[in-house]
Amino acid sequence: MTPEEKVGQLLQPFGWQTYEHKDGKVELAESFKQQVAAGGVGSLYGALRADPWTGVTLETGLSPREGAEAVNAIQRYAMEHSRLGIPILIGEECSHGHMAIGATVFPVPLSLGSAWNVELYREMCRAVAKETRSQGGAVTYSPVLDVVRDPRWGRTEECFGEDPHLIAEYAKASVEGFQGESLAHEDSVAVTLKHFVGYGSSEGGRNAGPVHMGKRELLEVDMLPFKAAVEAGAKSIMTAYNEIDGVPCTTSSELLQDILRDEWGFDGMVITDCGAIDMLAAGHDVAEDGLDASVQSITAGIDMEMSGVMFGQYLLQALSEGKLDPAVLDTAAARVLTLKFELGLFEQPYADPERAEKLIGSEEHIALARRVASEGIVLLKNVGGTLPLEKGTAGRIAVIGPNADAFYNQLGDYTSPQPKAKVSTVLEAIRSRYMDDPDAVLYAPGCRIRGESREGFESALACAAAADTIVMVVGGSSARDFGEGTIDLRTGASKVTENAWNDMDCGEGIDRVSLGLSGVQLELVQEVHKLGKPVVVVYINGRPIVEPWIDENAHAIVEAWYPGQEGGNAIADVLFGEENPSGRLTVSIPKHTGQLPVYYNGKRSRGKRYLEEDSKPRYPFGYGLSYTTFEYSNLSVEQGELAAGEEALVTVDVMNTGDQSGAEVVQLYVSDVASKVTRPERELKGFEKIVLAPGEKRTVTFKVGAEQLQYIGKDMVPVVEPGLFRVLVGRNVQDTLSADLIVREAK
Repeated sequence: MTPEEKVGQLLQPFGWQTYEHKDGKVELAESFKQQVAAGGVGSLYGALRADPWTGVTLETGLSPREGAEAVNAIQRYAMEHSRLGIPILIGEECSHGHMAIGATVFPVPLSLGSAWNVELYREMCRAVAKETRSQGGAVTYSPVLDVVRDPRWGRTEECFGEDPHLIAEYAKASVEGFQGESLAHEDSVAVTLKHFVGYGSSEGGRNAGPVHMGKRELLEVDMLPFKAAVEAGAKSIMTAYNEIDGVPCTTSSELLQDILRDEWGFDGMVITDCGAIDMLAAGHDVAEDGLDASVQSITAGIDMEMSGVMFGQYLLQALSEGKLDPAVLDTAAARVLTLKFELGLFEQPYADPERAEKLIGSEEHIALARRVASEGIVLLKNVGGTLPLEKGTAGRIAVIGPNADAFYNQLGDYTSPQPKAKVSTVLEAIRSRYMDDPDAVLYAPGCRIRGESREGFESALACAAAADTIVMVVGGSSARDFGEGTIDLRTGASKVTENAWNDMDCGEGIDRVSLGLSGVQLELVQEVHKLGKPVVVVYINGRPIVEPWIDENAHAIVEAWYPGQEGGNAIADVLFGEENPSGRLTVSIPKHTGQLPVYYNGKRSRGKRYLEEDSKPRYPFGYGLSYTTFEYSNLSVEQGELAAGEEALVTVDVMNTGDQSGAEVVQLYVSDVASKVTRPERELKGFEKIVLAPGEKRTVTFKVGAEQLQYIGKDMVPVVEPGLFRVLVGRNVQDTLSADLIVREAK
């Protein structure tokens, strides 16, 4: 290969800019043809992506069939008009569904984590992989394995939660689900683990801010999910924007070479996040210019640049000036080509348009999206059996709030444009249960997510006054400006304005100083509550909401996160008892934003309380209610004393003591009573979601061995210290049974 061809393999231009879609036909752009002639294009980012950032709309975008045909046209040109005929690697965003028009929109990862159902998530990943590969996408930029430390961070919704063990289990499932048994299979795509590493621990919860973290915590917490996914066979990794102790991840040879490749044995491809190399010279300021930034990055272990701007401009110059070792370029190009061979692109570079048309957005996948959304819903409060609602006794229902019928607001960030008919809202789902009595369901938006307008209060209060039960659907929005106009706050009717209203208060780059409801939403809830009627609050949002007044005064609180296209149906299923809520929190919800950080697995030594408030969260990690009750008993450690390297069996009996079937998440925590290095008081080390009929009892078994007992010792290697451990099993981190386990000195 020539130097130009090698560099070409490391470039990833924006895919949606490589073609024009007019009158149902795809024409390749001259700029793309020129890049192919100049040495080739290794990869394309988001060839099928549609959203306000790309400018691709429902009107200008590609249908599932057209998307497959467009990818085929791109591949055919690249292979027929380049000297070596190398296929292009098509990389796509698939965090909660392929970000292409027509694809199924699943709940965001924060909801997926709240389901505590790894098998269900694996099934979802298989569905997303099928939809993506059927259109020609071969790599997904997911899963996001960042550990949430400050939920003011706008990308909290993209993460599974605050616990590294839980994230690691989802990480392994994502690799197994997306990549399948063979990368070359028509149903498989390669995962890209992101963001490596520490991205969820930024200063002040500000996106891409500095990370202040020692190596021990980095290894034990933030790196644990990545290591688990690498061991499961992940083929690609994306570096994070942030720095750690002064070194940007994009130029850290310690991270990318010493740990990732030498210690973990990772043999896949490493790609930057978009614009990360440019940040080195204009942001981090660790490089003199783009040339210096490019050389530093590829030398540290970067194989491909998303956007391809810096590498495309400077690598050939660096070679000619002797600033880049040719062997480094060879290694990076070889890794890219190896992944293409493993994906079978040389044998089958083309998509199947008919298969894409059949698979994408199928009824099977829609049903799966509803199930996943249902299992991720968390019931936070339920006074006096307010829920479930019964059609015969709930009377007239007022559905009020800015998220009651705003379909984009329940989809989350990284979502493609959607026709309204495809998305089920809470209002529509409740109305569908009263088809025989349409006057029984009243609606008023009341206010927007953001802004100070109270012009909708009067109609919302009138609506509530005429009802017997009130469902307040409030929360946040990660919806970009899709040009959908807005709603009349007095009538709830859609209206078209010159500029669409953007209510976005969450998502990438949207970090906050507080966790309260935006705008005048709290005031709306308070005014409605004064009517003295049962008030059910439904949160649709991408990060925890801290509203003490609602916690204390609402009759019931349902946390639905961003539940995806079937979210309205899933929420209504839970509200009416057709599904028993089984979601459990994977992020602690504080009483006050000033308590942050409030994640459960902080060090014992971090202090007890503030002057005004203690340090405990309002709702702890692992918390969630059900419409039935569960009783834990007979916690036992079969081998109460063991030597390092041995395993103990931990068993506990769980019984459904209520009058209906329900799912319980049985959680195992381990506490190292005394250690030579400071440790968290307790850490999640296992969990199992079980379904029990009324009166049914089941014995749940966990294994506890070196993996559950070890930590990174003083010499920075894993160690199991002899001494006393406590094994804790229960329904959440603050509600457990405990038993002792002793590890003996090695002989």
